[in-house]
Amino acid sequence: MNAPNLLSDVTRRGFLAGAGALVVSFAIPAAAQESAPAAPAATEKPKLPGSLDDTPSLDAWIRIDADGTITVFTGKAELGQGTKTSLRQIAAEELEVEPASIKLITADTALTPNEGYTAGSQTIQNSGTAIRYASAQVRQILIAKASEKLGAPIEALKAQAGVIIGPNGAKASYGDLVGADFLHVNAAADTKLKPPAAYHAIGKPFARVDIPAKVTGGHAYVQDMRPSGMVHARVVRPPSYGAKLSGFADAAVRAMPGVIAVVRDGDFLAVVAEQEFQAVRAMRAMVGVAKWQEQAALPDQYDLPAFLEKSVAEVGTVTSVGADSVPGARTIEARFTRAYQMHGSIGPSSAIAMLDNGLTTVWTHTQGVYPDRKAIAQMLGVPEERVRCIHTEGSGCYGHNGADDAAADAALIAQTVPGKPVRVQWMRDQEHLWEPYGPAMLTRARATLDQSGNIVNWHYDLWSNSHGTRPGSAGSLIAGRLMARHFPPDPAKLQISPLGNGDRNAIPLYDVPNQRVNWHFVADMPLRVSSLRSLGAYCNVFSIESFMDELAQAANADPVEYRLRHLKDPRAKKVIEVAAQKFGWSQEALPEGRGRGFAFANYKNHAAYLAVALEANVDSDSGAIKVSRVVAAVDCGEAVAPDSIINQTEGGILQSMSWTLYEEVHFDRTRILSPDWSTYPILRFSAVPDTIDVQVVDNPGAPYLGVAEAAQGPTAGAIANAFRSATGKRIHDLPFTRERVKAVLGV
Repeated sequence: MNAPNLLSDVTRRGFLAGAGALVVSFAIPAAAQESAPAAPAATEKPKLPGSLDDTPSLDAWIRIDADGTITVFTGKAELGQGTKTSLRQIAAEELEVEPASIKLITADTALTPNEGYTAGSQTIQNSGTAIRYASAQVRQILIAKASEKLGAPIEALKAQAGVIIGPNGAKASYGDLVGADFLHVNAAADTKLKPPAAYHAIGKPFARVDIPAKVTGGHAYVQDMRPSGMVHARVVRPPSYGAKLSGFADAAVRAMPGVIAVVRDGDFLAVVAEQEFQAVRAMRAMVGVAKWQEQAALPDQYDLPAFLEKSVAEVGTVTSVGADSVPGARTIEARFTRAYQMHGSIGPSSAIAMLDNGLTTVWTHTQGVYPDRKAIAQMLGVPEERVRCIHTEGSGCYGHNGADDAAADAALIAQTVPGKPVRVQWMRDQEHLWEPYGPAMLTRARATLDQSGNIVNWHYDLWSNSHGTRPGSAGSLIAGRLMARHFPPDPAKLQISPLGNGDRNAIPLYDVPNQRVNWHFVADMPLRVSSLRSLGAYCNVFSIESFMDELAQAANADPVEYRLRHLKDPRAKKVIEVAAQKFGWSQEALPEGRGRGFAFANYKNHAAYLAVALEANVDSDSGAIKVSRVVAAVDCGEAVAPDSIINQTEGGILQSMSWTLYEEVHFDRTRILSPDWSTYPILRFSAVPDTIDVQVVDNPGAPYLGVAEAAQGPTAGAIANAFRSATGKRIHDLPFTRERVKAVLGV
C-alpha cells in the first residue's frame, strides 16, 4: 500500500499558490505549547477563541480554490478519536456545506498551523473552536464579496451548499468570489456563530472517515506505508538503561544477505536491508555480537513509595484555601499508590524517513509534529527548515509512546542511505521496554468532618514527577541520548498551572472551605516516563474518589448524596444525577461478592464533566474482579459528534479498567522485566462489561470541552468503590491484581 504523494516536495506556499486559490501568501507564528491562558491587560487586544489566538490569520485555517474546493487545516492529529470527522462537521456547519465536501489536512510542518501537541483532550476545544470561528468569518467575508458582485444587500443573501444566493435567483459560487490574499486577514474577536437551532452538521450523525480503511485492511496507519524504493531498518537497543556498548564486531552482519548498511553512532545501533525479514535476521545477529556493560541502578520495585518520598526535589503548593487546620468531630486519613504503567500500543511504533536534496522528511505518528521536528533537527545538527514531519496515524497511541523515538531512529538512519525511504519498525519487546511509561505515584489524603459529616478541612499530598518529557530537545529522544554526541535529557521542572500535569485534578471540585494540596516534586524518575493518557488525573481522581467514599461511610451517607452535598457546580450535579438515575442507584443489598461503585470528576477542573456508576463481582477464591455493568454521564459542552463522544468515553472506561485491574511494569535492580503481553497483561475481550451505557449531556451553544481523557480517573475510583461495597475492604494500591485482591481479603 503506497502512501499518496510520498516523495513530493510540498510546501505551504507552493500548496496555496496553485489552482487559483484565494490565498497566495501565508505566515504561521510558532504556537505556544499547552499553557495557562493569561488574562488580557486593559490595553491588549481581545483574546481570540481557541488556537486563533496563537495563529490569527484566516488563511492558516481555510483555503478555497477557484473550483470551489474547500480545504481546512488543523495542527492537531487524528489519533483514533474521530478528529478528521468532527472537524469537518464544525467547518461545514459555518461554511454551509456538507462535511463530505471538506478536504481536511492534519498536522504537517509544511502545511498546517503549529498547535503543539494533540494532547490533553484539547483538539475540539482549541482547534475546533479556531476552525469554527474562522469558518464563520470566511462565510461572512464571502457574503460581503457576493453583495458587491451581485449588487444586493448583505441581509438579502445567504450561503447554501457552496453558493451565495441572492434575490431573484441571483447567485455566486464560493469559487467565483476568490481572489489574491482574500483571506490573508486576522480573525475578528466578535465573529458571530450560527445558533444551535439552525445546525445542519453539528450534533448530527456522520460516518467517520477514518474507519473504512481500518476495517478493510486499507492504508490506515504509518505501519501500512510501502513507498516505492523503500528499504527496511531495525534498531538494536541496549539491554538496560545506562548500558554502554563495549564491543561490536559487525563484519559478519554486513555480509548477510540483503544488508545495505550497519549504523553505529555511539551506543546507537541499527541495520538497513532490502527486505524486512532480512533486517530482522540481521538485527538478531547484531544482538548476538554486541557486548554491553550494565549497572544496577534501579530502586526496589516493591518499595516505590519510600523511594518517592526520599527523592523529593522540592514541594509546590497547588492550592491553599482557608485555615490550615480546623476542629471537627473526626479526622480520617488514607494513602494510595500507582505502579508504573505502559501505553502498551497494540502496534509497535514505526516511522518512515527519507533524506532527499538536503531535506529530511519523516512520516510519523507523533502527537506533535512541530516539537518532534525541532528535536530531530537538533539531533541531526541541521536547521529546522531542513526537517519536515508529517503526521500519519499509528496503530496504537494516546500519550507519549514510542512514536517520537521511532521517528528519530528513522531520521538518523536515513542519513546513511540518502534518496531512499527508510522504514523503521520496532519489535514488540522494544516497544514494551523502551517506551516512556506512566509514572509511579504516591498520594496521601486527610480530611476532618464536622458533627453532620460534612468536610470542613482537606489535606492532599502527592508525590510525582511532571509526567511530561515529550520533545523538547534531542535529549528527549532515545537516539539523541545514545548517539556519540549524546544529548542529555531536559531537566525536569515543577510547573503548577490550571491545566495541571502530575498535579492534574489534585484539587477536588468539591466545596470544602479549608484546603491544602501539596505537590512533592520528584525530578528524576528511575524508569523512563512521560505523558500517559490523563497524566496525574488518573491517580489523583482514583485517590480522591476512593477517599470520598470512605468519608461518606464515616458520615453514614449515601455516596451519591454525599458528593452532591459537597458540590455547587450545577453541571457537576447534573452528570452525577443522570448517571445515578440511569444506573438505578440505590442502597439495596446485593448478593454476596457483588458491589456497586460511583465516582465523578471534572477533568482538569475545567474540561468535561463525567460521572460513572458500575457494578462488579469479586471472586475471593481467585481474586478476580469482574465489572459487569457500567453507566456513565458526560457533559463536554456542545456535542459536535455525539457518537464519537460515546466511543471516546467507552474507550476511556475500558482503558482505565485495564490499568486498574491488570497493568504494572515489573523490573529488578538492572532491567525492565515486562517485554511482552504475558509479563504485562492487559484487558481481554472476556473481561469487557456486559453493558456500557454512556449518556451524553448536551449543552448546545456552550463552549467545547475536551472529553477524550475524562473517564480514566472516575472509572478507577468507581471500581475501587465497588470492591469496597462488595467486600467491606479497600484496595489502596493500583493495579488491583488477583494477588493483591487475595492479600487484601486475607485469602
